[in-house]
Amino acid sequence: MSSEVALAKAVEVGLDLVEVAPGSKPPVVRIMDYGRYKYEQKKKSAKGKGHTASLKEVKLRPRTDDHDLETKLKNARRFLFEGDKVKVTVMFRGRELAHRELGRRQMDRVTQMLGPIATVENPPRMEGRFLSMILVPNRDAVAEVLRAEKKAQKEEAPAPAEAPQVQEDGGQNA
Repeated sequence: MSSEVALAKAVEVGLDLVEVAPGSKPPVVRIMDYGRYKYEQKKKSAKGKGHTASLKEVKLRPRTDDHDLETKLKNARRFLFEGDKVKVTVMFRGRELAHRELGRRQMDRVTQMLGPIATVENPPRMEGRFLSMILVPNRDAVAEVLRAEKKAQKEEAPAPAEAPQVQEDGGQNA
């Protein structure tokens, strides 16, 4: 049909005449709501992006105690489960720089504790007063750990308890 007839039909229905395939002979047009079409196209393009991995940092000292290290690594674990990369940094101050082996030991402990769910992307490297490395999540291992935790929670969940008995005499004991 001619473009004038198509445009008249679109106006009659209260919609727009949108050119869908301009390269074809003859050009293909469709009667539709153009605003809605643009919105759906935008939604389609945004759908595929998902979560982008960002870099989170966990800072330690050469003499960070066991409990503090566990707390900081619990956060690092959470970051890895969310799909983010984790930069582990050991900060040296003053004379601590003379004992870099303490920082290396901290890094070894971190890799040992997070080893099952993370792989080392950049090995420990000195950058001024900081010893740092980057860990990335091991997607298969993370998924396996999450499945195991979910299964353990299901098994631990107690059966629903019975509702407490309500006294029918207005709540007063005789």
